[in-house]
Amino acid sequence: MDRTGIVLVKTGDTFPDIRETLQDFEHWITRGLGGDPRQIDVVNAPALDPLPGAAVIAGVVIAGSHAMVTQNLDWSLRVEKWLAPVVGAGIPVLGICYGHQLLAKAMGGLVDFHPQGLEIGTAAIHLTHAATADPLFHDLPAVITAHTCHSQTVLRLPEGAVCLAENSHDPHHAFRLGRAAWGVQFHPEYSRAVMAGYIDNMVPVITALGKDADQLRRSVTDTPEALKILERFAGLCLA
Repeated sequence: MDRTGIVLVKTGDTFPDIRETLQDFEHWITRGLGGDPRQIDVVNAPALDPLPGAAVIAGVVIAGSHAMVTQNLDWSLRVEKWLAPVVGAGIPVLGICYGHQLLAKAMGGLVDFHPQGLEIGTAAIHLTHAATADPLFHDLPAVITAHTCHSQTVLRLPEGAVCLAENSHDPHHAFRLGRAAWGVQFHPEYSRAVMAGYIDNMVPVITALGKDADQLRRSVTDTPEALKILERFAGLCLA
């Protein structure tokens, strides 16, 4: 059976004001993958949309969410159970933020709240030596910028996983498991406007943590290197 396209698993919605002006996770990821909706099948996991069998999937992207992986919500456990055989079948998988954590958990890693709390804003991400030969990360600068927004993290990678990126906040900002499954804690799909919108929506949380929301907002930049990871993933799936 021919593989049809990339399955984009939607795991929640963005803030209402961001959605009204800038759309939502599935739109940003679709644009990052190349922008052709005909090649993207959006599956709304919280709405319990059917999850397709591996035989008809060219690739999978698990999107971000405002939920927490450790809540073990029914829809999330359903996606987690579905993911393991998809990875085992060698189907390319890319987990983003929540999806990064869910992929790690599905494959035996440990996910929980980050001991240092929230990471938010445009951050410097350092690539490891292993990234130099990776299909998604090769030829990128040793330090890239990427947008971040997460309170939970992968505390322990799955057995056999290779760490591809890290920074002073998180030692597991990206990993690869096997030849074709990746998780990225950062958001390659976010634009500057989306990142700024998240900071604006989370000012009380940011302030309560002793961080300067205005400074974070001024530090938001474009992240073309991170976006390239999405482009490369689409090329890998649809070649």
